[in-house]
Amino acid sequence: MTTAIPKLPFIRSLIYLVSLAGLGPVGMASSLTETEPTFSQVNQAFGFNLLADTNFWDDPIVAVADRLGWPEESLTTSSSSFRAYPEEEERILGVRPRSQALYGDLGFPSEISIVFANKGDAVAPELSLGNSDQVRQRQRQIDNVQRHIREEDKQLQATLTALLGDPVTERLGQGSSRETARRWDWRGHVFLLTAPRHEYVALRIRPATKVELVARIADADLREVLASQVVRRPNGDVVLSDIPMVNQGPKGYCVPATWERVMRYMGVPADMYVLAMAANTSEGGGTSLADISWGAKAAIRQAGRRVDRISLRLTTRRVAKYIDQGLPVMWGMFSTEDFNQAAEGRMKSRLTMEDPALWAKELEGAREAAKDFQADAVAGHLCLITGYNEATGELALSDSWGPAFRERWVTEEEAQEVSQNSFYVIKF
Repeated sequence: MTTAIPKLPFIRSLIYLVSLAGLGPVGMASSLTETEPTFSQVNQAFGFNLLADTNFWDDPIVAVADRLGWPEESLTTSSSSFRAYPEEEERILGVRPRSQALYGDLGFPSEISIVFANKGDAVAPELSLGNSDQVRQRQRQIDNVQRHIREEDKQLQATLTALLGDPVTERLGQGSSRETARRWDWRGHVFLLTAPRHEYVALRIRPATKVELVARIADADLREVLASQVVRRPNGDVVLSDIPMVNQGPKGYCVPATWERVMRYMGVPADMYVLAMAANTSEGGGTSLADISWGAKAAIRQAGRRVDRISLRLTTRRVAKYIDQGLPVMWGMFSTEDFNQAAEGRMKSRLTMEDPALWAKELEGAREAAKDFQADAVAGHLCLITGYNEATGELALSDSWGPAFRERWVTEEEAQEVSQNSFYVIKF
């Protein structure tokens, strides 16, 4: 079983090894010119110690994250990510960043993604619904962030051009997630600046040999990998391991963040900001599950996978059909205050649960109290169902709110009361 795990990032591993050889995007060894900046000059332009030398890609990712000061977001067998939501006074290339993410494969960096002005941070959450004054204030915030997107895009392009010369045009993605980027190359590093209209400004740094890649993994190999992710604990818990965490941060991006998690788990490259664009996510958050399913379809199909909307009754026996195959279920539900208090209130005591029969008796009161839960349209949310315990009648959930919310347990009755009855699975 353990020998199967490396198959998932196999193609990415080859790309990493090739990148160490210093090959450029057309397979020719890159040559240095007198006009190229030193790595110290690149760091100075960025405003922090991005680089330790002229090859970012051979640095251990933990050392890079420590150098950058970005906390761990996710660590799986083959991949890792570190993400920071910076303070207001921080600047990169002279512009305020809103999200900074470092991704890695097999212990080494594979990409940096820095998002600046974007519609996800456009509107204060309290203005999502409100009176006419709040509606006007909301529109002012939307207009303001759209102006920032235009201005920051111009400033970043000017700074990168002054540092690295004139860019060339690069087209990324498929279908509704397609982007046009300006590209600069420097010693095996590619800087890609994108600014889809009214959406976001993003700078991605990738190896020259991995400007864009969808690693198509054979179904048989992926089945073997996913089977190895099913963990059966002595207390009867059956849970999925190695699902990447994506912290949606201070924005209503639970839907794009959750889809990114599952897509990356299934070997499909994804970015929650690109997914939000493809799904027409509204300013501040709010995404239709049907829209994001359609928007993500091209990338998922290109990777040899498919998206299914399924009908599912929230019982351990029905959920087991998917979990036992290594497939997480994306679940549309109402994340109400009562529901979250119930889930969080039991988290610590459940960690020490050893006797499922005794724990099932302790849950009798919770099952009865679930009848009083009320659905709330304002609390619409998407999370993952990642496990079950048939003996205790519980389901394991995972939310896109950071590592502390990787695994929470609720009873079948609690889940049924807050369900929107909307379920999606990415399959072979």
